[in-house]
Amino acid sequence: MSAARSLVFGRGLALVGILLVAANMRTAVAALSPIATRIDADIPLDVVTLGVLGMLPPVCFAVFGIFAPVFARSLGLERLLVVALLALLVGHLARGLSVSLTGLLLGSAITFAGLGIGNVLLPPLVKKYFPDRVGLMTSLYVLVVSLSALIPPLVAVPVADAFGWRMSLGMWMVLSLLALVPWITMIVRHRTEKLPNPVVEEADSAVLGRIWGSSIAWAIALVFAMSSLNAYAFFAWLPQLLIDTAGVSAAQAGTLLAVYAGMGIPCALVIPVLTARMKNVGVLIYVGVALFIAGDLGLLLAPGTLTWLWVVCAGLGPLFFPLALVLINLRTRTHTGSVALSGFVQSIGYTIGAFGPLVFGLLHEASGGWTWPLLFLLATACAVPIAAAVISRPHMLEDDLNRPR
Repeated sequence: MSAARSLVFGRGLALVGILLVAANMRTAVAALSPIATRIDADIPLDVVTLGVLGMLPPVCFAVFGIFAPVFARSLGLERLLVVALLALLVGHLARGLSVSLTGLLLGSAITFAGLGIGNVLLPPLVKKYFPDRVGLMTSLYVLVVSLSALIPPLVAVPVADAFGWRMSLGMWMVLSLLALVPWITMIVRHRTEKLPNPVVEEADSAVLGRIWGSSIAWAIALVFAMSSLNAYAFFAWLPQLLIDTAGVSAAQAGTLLAVYAGMGIPCALVIPVLTARMKNVGVLIYVGVALFIAGDLGLLLAPGTLTWLWVVCAGLGPLFFPLALVLINLRTRTHTGSVALSGFVQSIGYTIGAFGPLVFGLLHEASGGWTWPLLFLLATACAVPIAAAVISRPHMLEDDLNRPR
């Protein structure tokens, strides 16, 4: 095979491989809550357990996102990605075969560890194989990631009804297995040796030390955190909330969770463009707050009326997520600053966000209803305008880092 054909073949495999990895990135997050009542019949799931299961994704994203660059230096991008996909496969299988709470928790932790590493590896893989198409490829894989959160709630209940909840959880291992094929093929054929190997970057420790005093860093981290907190609370609890308050069936609740997840698609496509073009991005944050409040208030005051509209509003509220990711570049002047701000925002954001499912569940357990959990989410949304006021100013991270202490 000629060098030109070899390169085309390698890029074709990389394209398929990147999109298949993206298709795995949210399946485990969205597959469990629609069938929680069915799992509970075999493995008792109390409120704390469901809260912990809801916490695991952001916790693992934060922890393994920190260690992924270290692993990538020793193994290389492709080999580490294969390890992550194997973890996904084993985790899905362990969840599907679980006969105890320990097995379910362990399988979930392994799965989300693989997802945490995959989150970090996708951008440098795009940079490596498609340096001339970074924007297009990023949009494509973000779109597929959004679809991977939309589809599981749609099929979870029907599959559980037909084949049992273990099949409903475990079947996603097939996607992990498919994603392994192109990457193992490239490793075996040594196609990756012809391309430069970008480093999965870590933030400079000295910059990270100073960033804790930056108002713009905290403002963006707060926006990211509130998006994460609200999103993971709803991924964990929205089906049960709708079953109890709106009188929908488990299948309908799963469909509405898919609607909620699907709102990430227009946000991923539109918000980055608007954020880059608008002079005052604070307007977008205020719009997101208004949507959050409208959705949460609707579910609180009239859950059985226009339920889909409240779910759509709540699902559009997390436009904070792509907005925060774009702001990481718009509010920094240097590459070093961008890497440091990214690490700070995501570590703080996912750490705070991890408490959303647990606090939401504990408030439900303590109050016996859904009023206090929804009021908790409303309170978190109301904290975001403070960050919007900081972000709206023409203010760069380096201004804070270079200010005399």
